[in-house]
Amino acid sequence: MHQYSEATGQVNNGYDDELSAKFRFIVDMVEPRSFVLDIGCGDGTLLKTLQVEKQVRAQGIDLCEDAIQSCVSKGLFVYHGDLDEGLADFNDRSVDYVIATNTLQMLHKPAFIIREMARVGKKCIISVPNFAYWRVRWELLVKGRMPKTKYLPFEWYDTPNIHLTTIKDFREFCKKANISILKEVFLRTSPEGYCSVIKHLPNLFADQAIFMIEGHKGSK
Repeated sequence: MHQYSEATGQVNNGYDDELSAKFRFIVDMVEPRSFVLDIGCGDGTLLKTLQVEKQVRAQGIDLCEDAIQSCVSKGLFVYHGDLDEGLADFNDRSVDYVIATNTLQMLHKPAFIIREMARVGKKCIISVPNFAYWRVRWELLVKGRMPKTKYLPFEWYDTPNIHLTTIKDFREFCKKANISILKEVFLRTSPEGYCSVIKHLPNLFADQAIFMIEGHKGSK
């Protein structure tokens, strides 16, 4: 399991070198033996960990063929799909958890897929890089250039991130869309693989945010 210190508020991944410390928080949020749909599941490391540790019924969606092959090699059921087209193959509240980790900012229609997640999932877990992180603000203020961080490492001309958000913006979206935020975890990550839990001024000091959300009838 991950190593957590109440004194320092830091987490280090001590279980699986492939699984980032941030993902350990997501694993802890999921109830055992639930049905989990991971959209934009990448190489399947998170989904496989959930399958092994929580005995979940695991399913994934990704657009990248290499990612799908990696998932298949892990024994995961993952299929090719364009998330901008939604989740029409799934009925309302047919999945216990729908997970999207650092995926929404790469989509053309992030608001649409969040609503689709809230429709399909009884609960949804979303992680996003926080564009209001102080290092990002500093890069813009002092250097006057598009910032690059651990989770935003690309040049402006080749970045896959087309819809960046902040913690405040995501909260405001959920309020307008009639979506409840059940849990929030704000993190500052380090190159060494540690995550520090940020409890004060997260919109300034956290570079990553994890939200557990729940949609309601009439969500728009």
